[in-house]
Amino acid sequence: MIAFWAIAILLAAAILRVLARTALGAGRVEAPARKDIEIYKAQLAEVERDLERGVVSEADAEALRTEIARRLLAADAEAADAGQDAQRAPLLGTVALGAGALAGAFALYFTLGAPGYGDMPLASRLAALEDRAATRPSQAVAQRAYLATAPRPEVDPSFEALVADLRAAVAERPEELEGLALLARNETVLGNYAAAIAAQDALIAAKGQTDAGDHRDLAELMIVATGGYVSPEAETELRTALSMDPNDGAALYYLGLMFQQAGRYDRAFALWQPLLEGSPPSAPWVPLIREQIPAIASLAGIRYVLPEGRGPTAEDLAAAQEMSLEDRAAMIEGMVQGLADRLATQGGPPEDWAQLIVAQAVLGQQERAQAILDEAREVFQDRADALNLFQRVAADQGLR
Repeated sequence: MIAFWAIAILLAAAILRVLARTALGAGRVEAPARKDIEIYKAQLAEVERDLERGVVSEADAEALRTEIARRLLAADAEAADAGQDAQRAPLLGTVALGAGALAGAFALYFTLGAPGYGDMPLASRLAALEDRAATRPSQAVAQRAYLATAPRPEVDPSFEALVADLRAAVAERPEELEGLALLARNETVLGNYAAAIAAQDALIAAKGQTDAGDHRDLAELMIVATGGYVSPEAETELRTALSMDPNDGAALYYLGLMFQQAGRYDRAFALWQPLLEGSPPSAPWVPLIREQIPAIASLAGIRYVLPEGRGPTAEDLAAAQEMSLEDRAAMIEGMVQGLADRLATQGGPPEDWAQLIVAQAVLGQQERAQAILDEAREVFQDRADALNLFQRVAADQGLR
């Protein structure tokens, strides 16, 4: 930091010196008195020529020399005074302007910059994010942590009895694909996410030849079972689905969510922007992306204007609920709650706190978002970069 400030001060001094020299040069303008001096000198030379030609006498020539010399001295004194004034004015103005510019630059740096914070090259930041993504919790760890506190849905006992019969039937005929698919859906309705994942996994194994939807549904079940967290195992299923169908909108949305959670807002934006702009308004992921992508773009440092489009209607929300699982709204709430629980119990980087603030805000829970923002500022009060991130999020979401 000492080297940084030393270089900054030396550069500022060099700039001021150049400005001052320029101002001094500009101050050396030719004043009217300077022109008079040249005229008087020409008149003296003319008197000498007239004397040589005999046009004037020696006495007249001497009188003319005396008068012209008097005027020459007066003009010279006037020119000296005018030159000093002309140089002093631009010099003072330049110094004042330069000092003001430097003061403004330092004030702007202390407002928007991070004084005292170490250098953070882009390459090292990206490497840290990649390392964090590679070492993030597994599906088993995240699922166990979430399901230990996740609320259980209230279910009609008769429905539970039917699902119990279905389990028994599937156990007797584990190769029956329809029974496995039905069991995966119904275990999800009961909140038995681990059992639903097992059933979907068994379905994929029994089918042999799968399609993108099979792997996308398995990834989605994994994401629901962790409260919205995209684990490495869920990412593998998403990438498998996209290798079979690169245009699978749901898989693209969840993969973008994974990048968002990993702090790679640039890659999340790169997935979500074409998905949003290329999808019909009725696509279930459109309202979800429209709510989140402005903040994602801001965090990625990208200037982005959300394309015009109608907001989510009742039909859109109904379509979102029918995406492939039966309870989409509960899933979205669970995703947000899961992130909140994870930060409360395990902590997390500033990017995860920013994501939670944005999620609460877009769900209309402004008071909750403000409370989380206040808590995040207290947790990271010694991190200038984190506080700058929270300030941008607050501005984007209309928070204090």
